[in-house]
Amino acid sequence: MFADEDLHRRAAENIARADALLFGRVTYEMMEAAWRPLARAGVRPDWMADWMEPFARTIDAARKYVVSSTLDRVDWNAELVRGDHLGKAVLELKRQSGKGLLVGGVKLPQALAELGLIDEYEFVVHPRLAGHGPTLFAGLSKHVDLKLVSRLEFGSGAVAMRYEPRGSHRDC
Repeated sequence: MFADEDLHRRAAENIARADALLFGRVTYEMMEAAWRPLARAGVRPDWMADWMEPFARTIDAARKYVVSSTLDRVDWNAELVRGDHLGKAVLELKRQSGKGLLVGGVKLPQALAELGLIDEYEFVVHPRLAGHGPTLFAGLSKHVDLKLVSRLEFGSGAVAMRYEPRGSHRDC
């Protein structure tokens, strides 16, 4: 995937609209390694274009919850959620008033879908055939029927589609 300026802006907007981010361990470690150095050092890494800075600053400032059974501690404005208490922990976070949680990763969204804890999905389809890599929701035990609620096309040809589960409280 190639994330251009428009996609970075969209991701930063989504993060800014959420109360917190919910990451699995792998996604958390990957995001921290990529985006935290700018905030720490105040110097943009060589690979980072200037238009990536707003995303880096937004994700750095965001409150984060990290689901892991193997990590002993996290920082980077983060709190640890034990994987064996995932359903209970996410229900508690959802009960807190606010704008909601933004979930990232591959395995974590599947676990949350299994538990029926996802209120909205956003898929970004890129105009590139990869032929490899992780498959989202591979092994999901039951169908989740979705209703398209918005669609946004980017100049790169990528398309962001937002869905809600059919039969949800919003599907009235």
